Amino acid sequence: MEDIKHVVVFRDPTRYAGWPANYGIWVWGEEIVSGFTLGFPDLDAGFHSRDKTKAFITMQCRSYDGGDTWSNEVAPLLAPGGGSISAEEHTNESYGPVAKGVNPPVTHPGGIDFSRSDSAMLLGRTGLLSGAESWFYTSNDRCVSWQGPFTLPMFDQLGIAARTDYLVDPADGSGRISLFLTATKPGGEEGRVFLARSENGGREFQFVSWLREYPDGFEIMPSSVELASGTIITATRCRSKDGSRDYIDLFSSEDKGRHWNLIGTPVPDTGIGGNPPALLALADGRLCIVYGYRNYPFGIFAVLSSDSGVSWSDPVKLRTGGGNHDIGYPRAVQAGNGNVVVIYYFNDEAEDERYIAATIWNPDGV
Repeated sequence: MEDIKHVVVFRDPTRYAGWPANYGIWVWGEEIVSGFTLGFPDLDAGFHSRDKTKAFITMQCRSYDGGDTWSNEVAPLLAPGGGSISAEEHTNESYGPVAKGVNPPVTHPGGIDFSRSDSAMLLGRTGLLSGAESWFYTSNDRCVSWQGPFTLPMFDQLGIAARTDYLVDPADGSGRISLFLTATKPGGEEGRVFLARSENGGREFQFVSWLREYPDGFEIMPSSVELASGTIITATRCRSKDGSRDYIDLFSSEDKGRHWNLIGTPVPDTGIGGNPPALLALADGRLCIVYGYRNYPFGIFAVLSSDSGVSWSDPVKLRTGGGNHDIGYPRAVQAGNGNVVVIYYFNDEAEDERYIAATIWNPDGV
């Protein structure tokens, strides 16, 4: 195959499909599952051309052939409040405290077994600011079904805005699960990233550490990997205090997340409004960060590191030519055949529908 191939995952000219990064992605060889949300368009709605007066639906897409073809379905999960998950800021609805609505999260009994190869975990949230609540789901059948929602604590914060970013340690049977979460800042605005951990298979989670307790601007949407050495690497979406610059920072921990060091800024510019990182540890030992770029030429890019994140390549152009800034929010995996498969939302012209696409990329030649 060619080094880069683009395919359509979901597209409907009457709908607005977006933001895979708010959900998750999982891979088993050539089988890949990811999530996105589906609403309706409104070209007069501002930065995102979605209709906030209509409900969003949580969707799930699946490929059995390494990303070449896809099927789509309504995600088989229960949403607290009865609406979508992780899309409240894109509607005029407010579901209120999730414990008082339909499908309230419950305490997980513990014993999540990630040593099973078919396991997955998905995190959801209400909003982004003070009052935001989060929860999680588990699956043991490759996302065919989801159990939950299950409760996440507030960790003494004003708001918790979780996206799916977790590490597991099934080797010793400890049931240790590490979650990388975004909390509000002390004033209730977004955001700052912290690590929480369960030592009993999901029944309880405790706060472990801030990656950077008091960022100047905001720091949200972590993406993490654990290297063979035990070092944890986490990339975060960042914005300067004055809002003039959006970028991606990189942190590392040598002690299982108790303390963190800033490695650097592998992506100094993600364009107006910013975009989150999708961090991968490739099979050949390199690190890869995939991200959307919201300035011209409006596209999807990647950078690579051969020294555990100390230095990075120039940006690799995976796809350009979007109609405007309303693109990106990628999730990415490396399939069993070695190809990197990136899921994101895109538009061809500013007035066109937003759709879900996949880029299949062979990184060997870079």
